[in-house]
Parts: sequence; C-alpha cells; structure tokens
Amino acid sequence: MKLYFASVKKALLFSALFSSVCLAQSREDLVPEPFRGDTPSSSYTIKYDDIDLLFGRLVMSTGMSDRKKTKTDQAEMGSRIKININRLSASEANRFYFEALETDEERAVITKVRADLEKLPDTAPLKYFHKSEQLAYWLNLYNITVIDELFKLYPQKDLEEEFAGKNALFNRKLLSVSGIKLSLNDIQHKILMPKFDNDPLIIYGLYQGIIGGPNIRTSAYRGNSVFQSLKDNAYEFVNSNRGTYADRRNVFRVSSLYERNQAYFPNFPADLATHLHEYIIGEMHEKLYDADKIRANINNWDIADIYGSLRKSSNSAMTSEAALLDAVVGNTKSGGAAISMNSMSNLLADVAQSSLSRFSPEQLAQIRVLSFKRAENAGYVEVTDFDNEAKADKQQ
Repeated sequence: MKLYFASVKKALLFSALFSSVCLAQSREDLVPEPFRGDTPSSSYTIKYDDIDLLFGRLVMSTGMSDRKKTKTDQAEMGSRIKININRLSASEANRFYFEALETDEERAVITKVRADLEKLPDTAPLKYFHKSEQLAYWLNLYNITVIDELFKLYPQKDLEEEFAGKNALFNRKLLSVSGIKLSLNDIQHKILMPKFDNDPLIIYGLYQGIIGGPNIRTSAYRGNSVFQSLKDNAYEFVNSNRGTYADRRNVFRVSSLYERNQAYFPNFPADLATHLHEYIIGEMHEKLYDADKIRANINNWDIADIYGSLRKSSNSAMTSEAALLDAVVGNTKSGGAAISMNSMSNLLADVAQSSLSRFSPEQLAQIRVLSFKRAENAGYVEVTDFDNEAKADKQQ
C-alpha cells in the first residue's frame, strides 16, 4: 500500500506550530499492571554479557550505506539460474550469521537466553529499575525472541507474510512475562509506546529480521546508553537506501517501516518529515525539503542473513560462497563474519556461563529485600513509596 502526501514543506510548518501547543502526555496507565512504574533513583543494572558474546560474534556489521545500488547479478555460465536481489538495498543492513548455528543443540543456546530474559521480572520486578534500564530490557528480549523465532523459519528467504495477519510472527503470543501473555507487537504497542510517550526512536531498536528494517547491533542494549544507541541506529537507517531514497523530482520515497508505524507520527507526513530532518544528511536532506510527495514504498523483505537463504539445494547459480557473499553484502566495511566454525563450541559454552546471573550479588540481595517488603505490605507497594524513601534518605 502506497502513501501519497502533498506539500511536505507546508506540512512541516504546520507541524511546528501544532507541536508548540500540544504536549505529549504519559499514557502509562494503559500498560499492563506488572510493567507500570519505575524508580528514577535506581542504580540497578542488568547484565547482558551473553548477548554481547552472541551478537559480537554472529552479527556482521556492514557500516554506513554509500547509497550505491548493488550490481545486477549474472547467472553462472552453463546455468539459467539467477539469484534475484533487491539492487537498491541488497548491500545494506547488518547481517546475523544464521548459517553458523546448524544443529538444534546450538540453536538451543539462543532459546535459553530468551527464556532467561523472559523470567527476569519474576526475580526482579521491572518497577525497581530506571525507565531506561527497562527500555533496554524490552528491546533485548524482543530482539532475541525475533532471532529465536526466525531459526524456526530459516532458511526461508522472504518474510513479508510474517508481518501481517493474526498468525503472523509479530502477532503471535510467543512470550509470558510476569504472568502476562505477550506478542512482539504487544511489547511495542502496549508497553513501549505508552510508557515512552510514542517516541519514534523506539522503532529503530526493534529488530525485524529483514534487510529492509533497522539494524541488529553487535552488542546488547544497556540502560545507560540505550537512547544514544537508538539515535545511532536511526542515523544509519535514515541515511541508507532502505530507509530513504529520492529518484524522482518532487517525490521522496521512504521505507514502509514508517507506514507500519504511523502511530508514532500522528500528524503524518509532517511529523515524519520533521523526524527525518533530525537525522538525514547530504543531498537527500535537500530532496526531502523540496519534495511535494512522500511515498512509503521502499521494501526489502529478505531475511538479513549472510548467504544461507540463497543456497540452491541441487544446482547452484554460484559455486563460491565467497562470491555470493560479495554480491549480497558488497559494501561491507568490517569484512566477513567474525567467527569460525571451529570456535562455535567455545562461544556457546561462554554464553551459557555468562547468563548464570544478570545481577551482582549485592544487587540481588537488595532486590530480595524490596520484594520481601512488598510481600509484607499485602502484596503491593507503589514505586513512588521507594522513590520517596530514597529522597528522604538523601535529605537526612
């Protein structure tokens, strides 16, 4: 579905006037009860060493887009088979090395990390944490769940059907957190959107598993840097061909990601144009300003793997995986995947060891004290009670 919008420049002016009198208000009362509240004074942090190990070794960074289209693939001599790629964005987006985890035992490590994060609020209710720490938690849980679920589909190449419909990947109740059944879309729309006042930066942290979506990072999100990480992701995506592109006069094309997330831009397209102007650079900045129409018709639904989904079971269009890798991620700045198959067992052992505890012994002891106090008070103690106590302690 294409979106057509007229007079972007006029819309920008209207947006500026409109936003000066309309302030966003918190809608956290819409969030499921177990996930409401936060402790601004909290210094509790969550460890994600296991995710760092996994992503550090299994995510291949492609660097910033150079805005060049990938060369047209040529079929191998003696074969009519030709690998179809999206020339506009085939060389973009970080890639997850799905091909490296070949056995159920290896893939079970991803599932274990996911399950461990899923149970975390049973040990430490999220209301004891700073809001930014909560955001990092939800993004990490969301992303590791997407990766875990994609292994069940892999090596399926086209993932478009997983984005719409009741039985689509993002709509299924895949998680149970604090007794609440959640889908990936529930995390985005019922928790993160109201809790963070519809901040559009959130969409850049929600991994989609496709080339046409925001990047998976090479490390976990963390509370003390989560917003800077989201800004980095936004900058990379907006300045890539899969995010924005102008090839016709007065028409500015954007990713369908923005169409799927119109709720973040209620005064569309003015809010979208204002948002893009925060991050876009170079000639695309001027093209956006001069455009009369915005069309959300940039797509690449291919799974963001390295080469596995393009393998042929019998007759291959390319006999060299290295050649195929070069064709698909031709502008990679950091070389190939940073792991050899010989070191896979060591990596998985390290991941298993690092996920034993996500809290320091001191933090865990303090959280248990708070939980005990909460139980003594008939099962409920508002987060504001802890906030007031903390402030009172500082004043004494």
